[in-house]
Amino acid sequence: MMIIDSKYRKVLGTAATALLLAGLATPVLAQRDPAYAAAREAGQVGERVNGYLGIVGNATPELQRVVDDINNQRRQVYTQRAQAEGATLEQYALTAGCLAIARTTPGEKYQAPDGTWQTRTAAAPVRDPRCP
Repeated sequence: MMIIDSKYRKVLGTAATALLLAGLATPVLAQRDPAYAAAREAGQVGERVNGYLGIVGNATPELQRVVDDINNQRRQVYTQRAQAEGATLEQYALTAGCLAIARTTPGEKYQAPDGTWQTRTAAAPVRDPRCP
């Protein structure tokens, strides 16, 4: 288990607040793509702990393209916002992953802290202990 100092926790908390206020607007717009929505509903993609979308199971070229496009957009947003918040890209992306996993709905896939893919139930998802 990684020990997190108070400065890192403060950065994560600030990043979490910024993410909540911003609502990840740019990635959310990209995720309205019908191919993304279908893949999410089918359990082919899920939210990863690191803040990026992951493919659950086998990837097709089209699915890989959709995931890559969304992740590239997320990386751009995370980079800009991390700089504005004085955080590293990795810190900001982790916080985004924590929030995205928390926002999953029953039936959606997410990555547990041990790296396994889980299907969200009515219970809260299992999140990384570093999550704010």
